[in-house]
Amino acid sequence: MNFAGSTSSNHDDSPEARRYNRIHRWLGIADFVIGSVFLIVLLITGWSGWLRDLALRRGFQNYTLAVFLYLFFLLLIGKVLGFGLDYYGFQLERRFQLSTQKFRAWIWDEAKSFLVGLGMGAIVVELIYFMIRQSPQHWWLITWALFMGLFILLAQLAPVVLLPIFYKFEPLDNEDLRRRLVQLGERAGTRVRGVYRWKLSEKSKKANAALTGLGSTRRIILADTLLDNYAPEEIEAVLAHELGHHVHRHILKSILVQAGITLLGFWIANFVLHYAVDHHMFEELSDFANLPLLAVAATLLSLLLMPALNAFSRYNERQADRYAFESIVSVEPFISSMNKLAKQNLAERTPSRWIELLFHSHPAISRRVAAAEEWGRAQSIGPQA
Repeated sequence: MNFAGSTSSNHDDSPEARRYNRIHRWLGIADFVIGSVFLIVLLITGWSGWLRDLALRRGFQNYTLAVFLYLFFLLLIGKVLGFGLDYYGFQLERRFQLSTQKFRAWIWDEAKSFLVGLGMGAIVVELIYFMIRQSPQHWWLITWALFMGLFILLAQLAPVVLLPIFYKFEPLDNEDLRRRLVQLGERAGTRVRGVYRWKLSEKSKKANAALTGLGSTRRIILADTLLDNYAPEEIEAVLAHELGHHVHRHILKSILVQAGITLLGFWIANFVLHYAVDHHMFEELSDFANLPLLAVAATLLSLLLMPALNAFSRYNERQADRYAFESIVSVEPFISSMNKLAKQNLAERTPSRWIELLFHSHPAISRRVAAAEEWGRAQSIGPQA
């Protein structure tokens, strides 16, 4: 869970913030359209079959190696097609003075991102087609169970394996602040395994904080851009929000929701593959040229569910905010930290209702600040009543 997912305030948005967020949204939409069109073209033209044959030839007719090579070709072509938008996104951050990253470092991050995506994608795709060959009727159910196990394992390993690939971390050297945050975690009923300084300033001027990991890898990470510009009380308010997710079991609930959606997704994938085979689009279920068809089905499902999932996320965020109000001495540090984050991250303070409903996983900060102010007024009136 991440605190700075959406940041606004009671004030009107600056023209700069509105322009930045509008361009950012259109970039996301364009990326979605290009990716979807690419997959559909592969299926309509039969180029997916050509890529499969190429992968089989280069893989010496070894099925497992051919599946990996096919995925590599697919991701590589997709990366090339989307590189222009990715580069524009990099320039957008620099244009609005939100990025400190140099071009060479950005390219290196893009390469690492591609390799990590290839590795993780290969595990999932190889698992899917292995199970299709082993159990054509029940592959989707078995794969779903294995996938959820991998999902939980990844959530546990991400702070110690994945995040360090892209960012540097070091133990927080401010002992007083570390003690305060650990005690805040203990009051929330969670044992924090460490508090770390996240060197985000090497890439960005934005600020953020998060409670990451599961079990033995649970840790607090605080961006240096946050630590260097926010008072201890404001940092406590930020973390109190993150701990609210733990108190309300949002991680567990999110995993359960994800499990349900993934189960539905695999059931739809099985239906779509059988339909395609029955209508002679592919000769057999294990023809990995049908991978773009699975990707299209998953994309459509995600698109249809996105408003509902965003609504669920916003509900969780409101609960986490309420816990933060209850956990800190005064809501003023919460309000000031939100306003600072809004300015520092160049976020929309008051997005339109439709934009919030369709695109935002967090409530508008104007609403979050208003809720904090209302809570503060109620607390000041309460003792007198």
